[in-house]
Amino acid sequence: MDLDYEKLLERAREGLEDVMQNAERFNPPIPDIMHEGSKKTIIRNFSEIIDSLRRDETHLYKFLLQELGTAGSVNNRRLVLQGRVPEKKIKDRIKSYIETFVVCQECNRPDTSFLRTGRTLNLHCEACGAKRPIRTNLIT
Repeated sequence: MDLDYEKLLERAREGLEDVMQNAERFNPPIPDIMHEGSKKTIIRNFSEIIDSLRRDETHLYKFLLQELGTAGSVNNRRLVLQGRVPEKKIKDRIKSYIETFVVCQECNRPDTSFLRTGRTLNLHCEACGAKRPIRTNLIT
């Protein structure tokens, strides 16, 4: 059987067509930020963000407090930060969290989970099977 490369490639793409067309883009909710005077900043949709990222509430909470250099608490599934934190700064830190702890660097899919191997925390992609170590200055 003498099949050339183009025919084999075309046949392979036929099987992938549905998957490629139905692929959804990962769009986490945009943080809904409200300022109460100069003393509090509230992320009202914190629970929606957590649900879409499929991460533990405490992990993102600790990351944001550390990165923003402020204190805060989770109250009624909202994140309440002390002080007036600029909206852009919060959005940038959440984007950084997603790039570091959620999205696979190989296939750019959010279908990942944490996997501890010895003392190393790895990000394991359930879509493509890739694994990569992640920084662990946060308790997970």
